Amino acid sequence: MELSDADRLLADARSLLDEHATVHRQVVAALDAVRVAAAKAGLESVPVSRLKDVTDGRLRIGALEQAGYTTVARVLETSPYQLQSLPGIGARTAGQIHAAARQIEQAAAEAAAVRIDVERRDRPASDLVIALHRLVRVGPDLPRALEAARDLDRRLTPLLAAARPARSRLRMLFTLPERRRRARAAVEEIAGLLDGTQERRLLLAQVTVDLMRPAARAFEAWADFESRSPEYFGLLAELAGEPVGTGQGLLPDDLAAKVAAQPLDDARRRVSLRGYQAFGARFSLAQERVILGDEMGLGKSIEAIAALAHLAAGGATHFLVACPTSVLINWVREIESRSTLRACPLHGPDRLAAQEDWVRGGGVAVATLDGLHRLDAQVEVAMLVVDEAHYVKNPATKRSKAVASWCGRTARVLFLTGTPMENRVEEFRTLVSYLRPELATGLRSSEVVAGAQSFRKAVAPVYLRRNQEDVLTELPERVEADEWVAFSGSDFEAYRRAVAAGNFMAMRRAAYAEPATSAKLKRLLELVEDAEANGLKVVVFSYFRAVLAAVGAALDGRAHGPLSGEVSAVRRQEMVDAFTVAKGHAVLLSQVQAGGVGLNLQAASVVIMCEPQVKPSMETQAVGRAHRLGQVRRVQVHRLLTVDSVDQRMLAILGRKSELFDAYARRSDLAESSADAVDVSEQSLARQIIEEEQRRLLPGSAPVERDGDW
Repeated sequence: MELSDADRLLADARSLLDEHATVHRQVVAALDAVRVAAAKAGLESVPVSRLKDVTDGRLRIGALEQAGYTTVARVLETSPYQLQSLPGIGARTAGQIHAAARQIEQAAAEAAAVRIDVERRDRPASDLVIALHRLVRVGPDLPRALEAARDLDRRLTPLLAAARPARSRLRMLFTLPERRRRARAAVEEIAGLLDGTQERRLLLAQVTVDLMRPAARAFEAWADFESRSPEYFGLLAELAGEPVGTGQGLLPDDLAAKVAAQPLDDARRRVSLRGYQAFGARFSLAQERVILGDEMGLGKSIEAIAALAHLAAGGATHFLVACPTSVLINWVREIESRSTLRACPLHGPDRLAAQEDWVRGGGVAVATLDGLHRLDAQVEVAMLVVDEAHYVKNPATKRSKAVASWCGRTARVLFLTGTPMENRVEEFRTLVSYLRPELATGLRSSEVVAGAQSFRKAVAPVYLRRNQEDVLTELPERVEADEWVAFSGSDFEAYRRAVAAGNFMAMRRAAYAEPATSAKLKRLLELVEDAEANGLKVVVFSYFRAVLAAVGAALDGRAHGPLSGEVSAVRRQEMVDAFTVAKGHAVLLSQVQAGGVGLNLQAASVVIMCEPQVKPSMETQAVGRAHRLGQVRRVQVHRLLTVDSVDQRMLAILGRKSELFDAYARRSDLAESSADAVDVSEQSLARQIIEEEQRRLLPGSAPVERDGDW
């Protein structure tokens, strides 16, 4: 009975492996076709003279060029037989020319970056999306089912061969004693292997059925791709092969090797990881107390959940996530959908009951940064995750003290932030001090003096950062446009009054003071109208609620939102969900400080900034909510700016501030090592701009600066 049962189980395992191999071959074939198409398109710009490079200059191409064959693509469109008809080209030369062109085509295909563009649904791209859909629709159970099937095939095949004599008493009677002994031992081992395999049987059967479903129609596959493109691109990265080393940031080789060797258990995880994401999770586990500073949109929360799931698979029971209130709901959703871990939100009127439930039953407690000081649970936390960790850069605040306290009692700590410093590297050093006080102390002396290279080496054990362009080769391009307009008469008068009063905030929003004549508002409505004509979703960001109110009124109530600090986290997520599922064109209004944190806005492919922001990182974060992992369309970023105004002055001053971040935080360098690394605070920026504008517009008047405008 056991042997027949084992036969069926092995047949099920092999059926799954065979079906997966068939689908996998289809994906690879479709992938190769896309690569060839991309390579051919690229060869349109490769001059025919490159054929000489392939043959070390031995090939004469003068006759080709004289005949009008200027590119390699043109040569490939012509057969060797046709090339022979050209003056001065014989059969042998024609064959060499064509072989050289094919060699260049093959190299170009191997190097071609595979992109799937929803705006260009040609046959090769559609075939690839359809083929990938057959694997993606199986879901996160596929890797586990394949591993189980391979394990059963590896173990049952030799066991069933050894147990063959035991299939009949007569055969056992005439089998040599040693062979009988091996047969009985194999039967016993098979019985043990079959014990408790019901779950695996169901898993194999379900995944096999899913793989055998007919291929989806093109429009169905494309719709699914748009709704969950990260899964498609993650699978594509596995098949196509991600560039080696791009996921390791700037870690030294020995540390990178240590991280790569760190195991990562996926038993409690329900999402496949990109290569760089797996490396990030391993980094947090291998180094235990670290800052993951990946650029916005790379999936830092998924990397954190992968680390939590690994620890849970090893027996850990209690975990803690501290995050801004605005993203608490999103964290609960992510934990529950990306893992089998239980999420316990410690917020709202039921906070104490939820805390007691978490202490008793374990799981991931999700608390707000501002409410963390109230959490006084006497429980051992296996890992503390602090999201948007730059919010605790000031050690004197209550939230920072609470985080420091929990860091002191927790062995494993993971800080997540796409903005590790904004004005001064002292802020970055503060974050390091929570995790490795001795390392932070060292940064005050020798590494600072030694410069950037020494600093990167010093912080490597605690800091990992990857940028979008390094790891998300499939991410659509981002097109940025500065939309300059001139003040209308009414707006200029409002601006002049704000300058005279020294009111910086009024100066910033003066361009919308008279909505009926506002040049900025007029341009914004033109951009929205253009997006509507193309069926694109738009997110409009402003620092000011009054500006968003003006925009909302001008849109006649057709916009979702606005998202603001006054809106609860639950309601904020509901607004984003409604915007996301809306068919076709839609507009979402958001304060930049509310929409720039934690929310995923990939549904939007047009971003409008109503005014420049005092902190460059604030705009970067806001735009990053749309231009991130999961975005399938080119993202258009429009900045509305007024000439000869506060906007123009801010851009000039903040250019230095952006350079500071790019030069240091983006690469983990130290700002104080540069003579140009100066602090630009909000107050000093406002004072400088007010003085400049008062001198320009009110010559001879005494400078005025109002208090309390911050």
